Amino acid sequence: MENEDRSRTRSDRRIALLIDADNVSHGKIAAILAELSKYGTANIRRAYGDWASANLRNWKDKLHNFAIRPIQQFTYSAGKNATDIALVIDAMELLYTQKLDAFCLASSDADFTPLVMQLKANGHDVYGFGERKTPTPFVNACTTFLYLDNLDDAEQPTTPVVPDEKPKTKAGPAARSKTPPEKPADNRTGKSLSQDTTLVTILRGAVEATAQDDGWAAMSLAGSAAKRQAPIDPRNYGVKNFSALFAATGLFDIVKMESGQSYVADKRNKDRSPKPGR
Repeated sequence: MENEDRSRTRSDRRIALLIDADNVSHGKIAAILAELSKYGTANIRRAYGDWASANLRNWKDKLHNFAIRPIQQFTYSAGKNATDIALVIDAMELLYTQKLDAFCLASSDADFTPLVMQLKANGHDVYGFGERKTPTPFVNACTTFLYLDNLDDAEQPTTPVVPDEKPKTKAGPAARSKTPPEKPADNRTGKSLSQDTTLVTILRGAVEATAQDDGWAAMSLAGSAAKRQAPIDPRNYGVKNFSALFAATGLFDIVKMESGQSYVADKRNKDRSPKPGR
């Protein structure tokens, strides 16, 4: 019951995610949202940059997949970062016009340090994400700062779990007439779920965000954490609930206890307990 109350508190916390697209890789967005799900829901998601620039062309799909609003900022003068100024102006407007609990700044630019201090002085947590080169003043000013190279890259390919091939036997007429059952897939794209890197990253992030010390997460909490990252409905993937969605990817272990409560763990986590609560 205590975990359920904590989860409900998290889901009620409103976070504004402000991304300096010039300084953050598009491949880290899913992982950032997964990490933020530990603290609340990123209701406001904005990415700042000159979207006519070739440097940001790979961002397009990420903006659509994660409902991030692109904020266009032209470069008016060479050597001047107009994007930073636009982000700061928006952050201050949000501070005084929206009822937010926290801000998240994704950037490696120390120029945002005064902004972080101002937001914290007004009673808001500030979560930071940036590269190793991020200057110490910005890192220390944030409530929590996480280096991006510590986050799983959403662009990494996912290796599907392939069942052992059974010896071929001569099939009779009845066997030949049977059609093998279809594997669950994204109804919108037709992708195999284990190959849907965006979905897999969200599900893995949800498990990591809600897992206990034994490496297992209550299914109800993991499902809620996944929904805080993106508007996921398991029915869009050919299954009826999150338990079936996790199972359909073939990348998670699921255990149902005698109490009826289900738990889920990432198969990659070799340090987890054999069973929940052990």
